[in-house]
Amino acid sequence: MLDRNKAEAFARAWLAAWNDRDIDRILSHYSDGVVFHSPRIARVMGNGAPSVSGKTALRDYWTEALKRAPELFFELEAVLTSSDALTLLYTNHREERVAETFLFDAHGEVREAVAAYD
Repeated sequence: MLDRNKAEAFARAWLAAWNDRDIDRILSHYSDGVVFHSPRIARVMGNGAPSVSGKTALRDYWTEALKRAPELFFELEAVLTSSDALTLLYTNHREERVAETFLFDAHGEVREAVAAYD
């Protein structure tokens, strides 16, 4: 079960890692077999893919994305919780609203995540 305190702790740590641009801290939240979905993947990687699978592929994608966005910054708006998932609502450096949903495995690592933009 994912309680409110764990969800908020995850949100703070995840957001701080992104705002510090620390790829290792970002990836520390994810399982080795993670699947990440985002419409940005196709644009950044130039391959038309809607998702990446595995921590290595996710590292490659986010490393490239961070190179392209030196001004990256996320501002948290809300943390929504579920039984084994949470959704973060935040505004990014482009002033876009983003909803990112994280599904957790039995070890408390993100096994799947979906980013959606307005």
